[in-house]
Amino acid sequence: MDSRVVAQVTANFRRYLMGWSEAERKDELLDYFCSGLAVPQFNGVVRVRSLGQIDHAVATARTRLAGVPWWWWVGPDSPMNTSTLLGDRGAEILAVLPVMARPLGFDDLAPLEGAPIGLGIETVEESAMLREVTRTYSASMGLLPGLEADLARIEVQRVDNADIVRLAAILAGEVVGTATVITAEEVAGIFLVHVAAPYRQRGIGRALTATALRVGYERGMRLAALGASAAGEPLYRQFGFEKIFEYHIFNLSTMSA
Repeated sequence: MDSRVVAQVTANFRRYLMGWSEAERKDELLDYFCSGLAVPQFNGVVRVRSLGQIDHAVATARTRLAGVPWWWWVGPDSPMNTSTLLGDRGAEILAVLPVMARPLGFDDLAPLEGAPIGLGIETVEESAMLREVTRTYSASMGLLPGLEADLARIEVQRVDNADIVRLAAILAGEVVGTATVITAEEVAGIFLVHVAAPYRQRGIGRALTATALRVGYERGMRLAALGASAAGEPLYRQFGFEKIFEYHIFNLSTMSA
């Protein structure tokens, strides 16, 4: 995959992740995000610009993100050897997240096939449904209950909401799945694809993914991209997604201050 595509996808991912902050979070060294929630998925560093002051960058991150759990994301938009230098300083690698992409085209407007009878994919417009969406994806992520109201509040307040489409899979009047699409940098970034545990393996994830691709194409995006879990990767390959890079995700809580 060419460097322009990687740059566009990483910029899209930064845009989405940094949107979890109430205000833009940048300084001369770091791009970071802080939702204020006690959940590391919604707080962290997403890029360091230079390794010449890596110890200062680590200290700055610890100060800026004090009081919440957080992760450090290392992708191709960070300098080479960032992972090595963090590891040398005691950072623990938690996960490697494959990022996959594919071109968007006219075929993404094809009618949805294979979805469960009675399933609808709706755009989330009302606050009541948004609360149900946050409940569904937070439960699927294994988060403690009780975060739905705070997640919904932050979702409503995002400064990039004009570029975001939230999708809900509805079956028998219940939200059973979610997906979020952010259209930026000519990329439809697909996030928070989750299906409630009792409804998995029924084609709902496929229906959400197909609808997200349609949204991206209708909004004029050239590419779609997403981070793939081990469970989701086989499905995404069926849609033509291919891995273009990886994020290495670090926990710095074991590092000495």
